[in-house]
Parts: sequence; structure tokens; C-alpha cells
Amino acid sequence: MLLQHATWPEVETYLADNKGIIVPIGSTEQHGPSGLIGTDALTAEIIGRKVGEATKTYVAPTLAYGMAQHHMAFTGTITLQPSTMIIVVRDIVISLVRHGFERIFFVNGHGGNVNSVKAAFSEIQNELAELRASSDRGVNKPPPDVRCALHNWWAGDKTTALRKSLYGDSEGYHATPSEVSVTWYAYPEQQRDVELGPLTKVKRAYQGPEDYRELFPDGRMASDPSLATPADGERLVSVAVTELAENYREFLAES
Repeated sequence: MLLQHATWPEVETYLADNKGIIVPIGSTEQHGPSGLIGTDALTAEIIGRKVGEATKTYVAPTLAYGMAQHHMAFTGTITLQPSTMIIVVRDIVISLVRHGFERIFFVNGHGGNVNSVKAAFSEIQNELAELRASSDRGVNKPPPDVRCALHNWWAGDKTTALRKSLYGDSEGYHATPSEVSVTWYAYPEQQRDVELGPLTKVKRAYQGPEDYRELFPDGRMASDPSLATPADGERLVSVAVTELAENYREFLAES
């Protein structure tokens, strides 16, 4: 159920019985010599849409730009500043809240988004708290009980166990075989057969985009995406969707 494929009367009818919506969020950034630049947005979209199908929930358009400053030394990366991302997430949520959505569930494909999105959630809740305080004084109508959640698609217990069983230490941290597998499952025509060099171990934290590229010259971070297969991607999507659908149902049921 895609929000962009609905009409406004259909959304009004939906909101009479369902206050939840799923928002896929990712990034547009390099993923090594064989991974697609859109990997993080694509994985969130692929999995987020299937969670929507499983739970009969509207899925908002994917937010394909994220906080990717550390990848800017690689051609093709597009980033938002953290402050910009906070504002974008805030505006998306407040727009949805105005129409009657009260449970906004973000399916995330990029670890670099987490801090900014959580900061946005904090600002949103503070803004709503101020409105509630003013409504107590009779100034405004009280806002609804709005809740936001962020779930990384790869981080569920069963999804994590599957990733480890498939790739072990070769999963690494960026341009991983698991995320590449998911994109190749959904877009098999986009598979790349690229010769990769040896894995580069993570020795220390990077300090900015140029330092990241010096530490990881081809963009991978201790990951071996040559292990990726569409079949693995299908398995990963199935497990992640099952876990996230359960997370979403629990989120809706929270008192």
C-alpha cells in the first residue's frame, strides 16, 4: 500500500481505523566498487514496502537522502547536513500528524542516519509537549498522542543471526554482502562482477571523508560483497520483513 498511489479520500478512509504509517529512510552514497550508490535507500524501500504489505499499512515515499558526510570523498555521494536532516524528518512527521497519523514507523537502511533521526524525534516530542502545555491553558486544541520509532532493517535478532551465519566476519560494516544481496535480489540485472582487493581491517575511527577514503580506499569497510547472492537477499528480506512486521504491530499496540 503506497501512499503515493492513493488518493486523499482513500487516505481519509484509512485513517478512520488505522493511525500508522511506514516511512523508509536511507541514503545516497558509495557502496564500494560493486555496491549500488542507492543501496541504503533501496534496501529500506524494498523491505519497508513488504512490511506495509504484510501489515496492510500505507508506506510513505522513501527518503533517499541521508547523513552521508563521511562518504563525500567518493564520487556520486549526496549528503544532508545533520541539521538539515533533522528539519526534513521533523517536517515529514508534522505533516503526517496534521492529517491524523499518530504512529510513524521509520524503516532505516543507513546507520549514519540514526543520531539525526533520533534528534529529530526529540525535537518533535518537545514541540508537541509545548502544544499540550498551551492546550492546558486553553490556548490550543491538544495534539494527539504521537509516537515515532526507528528500526534498522538489518538489526533484528533473527536477521543479525542470518547475516552472521552467511558471512561471518566478512559481513563487515559498510558495503556489506547482506545489503548488496538485498539489492541484487530485487534488481538482479544490477549485479556487478568486480574484482575486489583484500579486506581492509578497521584500525581506528575515521575523521571526516578524506580520512575515510585513506583508511578504506575502495569504499568498503571490512566487508566482502563478493559473497553476495540474490538468493541470500531473498532470505534476508523474508526474515527482516517478518521481524519488522512484528515490531510494527507491537508499536501500534503500545499503550
